[in-house]
Amino acid sequence: MSYTVLIPARMASSRLPDKPLADIGGLPMVVRVAQRAALSGARQVVVATDSERILSACEQHGTRAIMTRADHPTGSDRLAEACQILGLDGDDRIVNVQGDEPLIDPTLIDACAQLLTELPDCVMSTAAHGLDDPTHFVNPNVVKVVTDALGRALYFSRAPIPWWRDAPQAGQPATGAGAPQRHIGIYGYRAGFLRRFPQLPPSPLETVESLEQLRVLWHGERIAVHTAEHAPGAGVDTPEDLARVRAMFSN
Repeated sequence: MSYTVLIPARMASSRLPDKPLADIGGLPMVVRVAQRAALSGARQVVVATDSERILSACEQHGTRAIMTRADHPTGSDRLAEACQILGLDGDDRIVNVQGDEPLIDPTLIDACAQLLTELPDCVMSTAAHGLDDPTHFVNPNVVKVVTDALGRALYFSRAPIPWWRDAPQAGQPATGAGAPQRHIGIYGYRAGFLRRFPQLPPSPLETVESLEQLRVLWHGERIAVHTAEHAPGAGVDTPEDLARVRAMFSN
């Protein structure tokens, strides 16, 4: 498949300082992420950063990286600039892989890119997996998504959706066709849309839920959702996460 993986990386983590450069089995985490992404069908994998240290670390380990401005308010703005630098536009496909996902499944990356071919009316794609844990269902930190018959997103929410009205006990997730899906934070884009996305006014729903993807739906665009069989590998947000991932690589 002909598409590009973009990995935004900046030194902004308060819980884990210098997170992109955290050592995992002898390599910086952002390089580990890029190496996993390179196992996908992408024609190129590029790190987009505002840090000379990240740029230097990537270059030392054979990972392509480009410098972007330091004043971007969101990752989407950084990706839009990266598209401009790389000359990507129109229907060129982009998959955004987060720089703290050293266990990312390459087939998940491919699936997000492929959806943009299968559903040409969608300007974005993302992923989800089945959710059956009642504690996750009601947890506002776990984002849920509901889709239409073709797998296009109808809504994303921190609330427990869809709500099973006749559940044996309140808050119990539905099963079967009505079972909830947990959103996975990976996104595919058509480059032309990604370049104009930062200019779209934020939506009230986006502000209420603190979910940037709701801006896309608010403005009448469509997002395709791939349903994965399993939950993705753990990301790295805390020192405990980093220790767990380091142990996995050492084994």
